[in-house]
Amino acid sequence: QGQLVESGGGLVQAGGSLRVSCAASGLTFSIYGLGWFRQAPGKEREFVAAITASSGRTYYVDSVKGRFTISRDNAKNTVYLQMASLKPEDTAVYYCAAAPYYTGDDHRRYTYWGQGTQVQVTV
Repeated sequence: QGQLVESGGGLVQAGGSLRVSCAASGLTFSIYGLGWFRQAPGKEREFVAAITASSGRTYYVDSVKGRFTISRDNAKNTVYLQMASLKPEDTAVYYCAAAPYYTGDDHRRYTYWGQGTQVQVTV
């Protein structure tokens, strides 16, 4: 049974940086597209970024382009989201997710989800 565990969330001032990580176990990591989603209080879950299984091609929601970077280390079964120039509107619970042979923004295609890590950006 696959499992994803996020870490690295926290409190940061606007303009600051933060990196969240997601460690996977129990799945063939190298065949899974990986995504980050977020959910702010009272809002729908939102796609943030995704990275393909093999080529490392990346996708981002427009609001984070140029500020966030998704990457993966297949040797460590870990995916990262490096966040820079953070804004208060980036405040949310961030979830990583894994989808076999899929990379994109459709949360229904993702099979495994982490428990989430809170990111709070203060003014």
